[in-house]
Order: sequence, then structure tokens, then C-alpha cells
Amino acid sequence: MTTFKWHATTPLTESDARQFWEVRYEHGVTPWDRGNSSPALARWLDAGALTPCRILIPGCGRGHEVVELARRGFDVTAIDFALRAIEAVTGKLDAAELAATLVQADFFRWRPDSPFDAIYEQTALCALLPAQWSAYERRLAQWLAPGGRLFALFMQANRQGGPPFHCDIDAMRELFGTDTWIWPDSEPEAVAHSTGFFELGAVLERK
Repeated sequence: MTTFKWHATTPLTESDARQFWEVRYEHGVTPWDRGNSSPALARWLDAGALTPCRILIPGCGRGHEVVELARRGFDVTAIDFALRAIEAVTGKLDAAELAATLVQADFFRWRPDSPFDAIYEQTALCALLPAQWSAYERRLAQWLAPGGRLFALFMQANRQGGPPFHCDIDAMRELFGTDTWIWPDSEPEAVAHSTGFFELGAVLERK
């Protein structure tokens, strides 16, 4: 098995990054995968905060959220860097007799045909090098229609390096600044993870 070390200061080429994720999926080294969709998604859906619309899931992984949203009547587009991840989602959708648009691509090269009503961001940001975060935030703003909402889960790893990289909530408020985003008045909600890390969930509106 090929071993990769990825630190916050390590620049990776596109081919290096693709191989990093493909190897992890090939060997099942995916500790971020809960095995089902996030409890935060269930709460947003059950509370009516997220209702059927055209939604994007960047960094969809094995697609638990893709399947759940498709089952609930959403028009889902999911994108991931790794071919094996996209293949896994395809299998889940076929087994459930559901449909979604799946894209294997680099976030920084891909352009949708039109903006989305909502974006579900769970594992993409924390998997990117922090030096890429500003560019990724700009992509999210471009991908969302004005008034669209970003359902974000910010990883709290509380460690150096990554992935996953620690998404300090104060840094997130600066990254997703008020010139472009409206933050909720309530504090982000903690969402536990079996890895011992946790996420902070918040719903941001695109101005």
C-alpha cells in the first residue's frame, strides 16, 4: 500500500491529491465516513430548514447524504475528486433505484451550468489545504444563487496538520465574511463523530 503524508504546508499537485484519495478509498481508509448520513442533515430536514430544491454536495464521498436527499425528492448534484467515491455513490443510487447527477472533477476546475439553491458542505473544506480555503469559499459563493443557503459542518479536529484540517470557528467567520454571507444569530451546533472529532453546524445565506 502506498503511504502519503499530508501536512498543512505541503503543496500537492493535482495528480498527487487524486492518488492520495483514490488509495484511501481503495484500501478503506476513510475514518470520516460515518456509514450513514449525518445526524445534522436529518435535523435540518426534519425541522424544515432544508426542503426539496436543487442542491450541490461537494466532496460527496460514498454518498450517504446523496442517497438520503435523492430519496426525499431533491435534485442532487454531487462532486468528488476520487473515481472510487463516485463509483460507490453510483452503486448506492442504483440499489435504491434513485437518481442524482454525479461529477468526478477537481473543485477548482469545475463549473456548473447554473447556480444552486443550496449546498451541503461537510467534508470538502477540511480535506483541502488551508491555503486553498479562500479559493474554495469563492467557488461556493459562485455556485450558490443569491439567497441560496450553505449548510455547513465545520470540522473541529483540534490538531496541527491534516486532513482533516481544524476549521476554527472564528477563522470560518472570517473566511465566510459578511460581505458575502449572512450568519445565523444562533451559535453553531456541535455534531459528534465516531473519530473523536466533532463538527459545528451552521446555515449561512448567500447575499
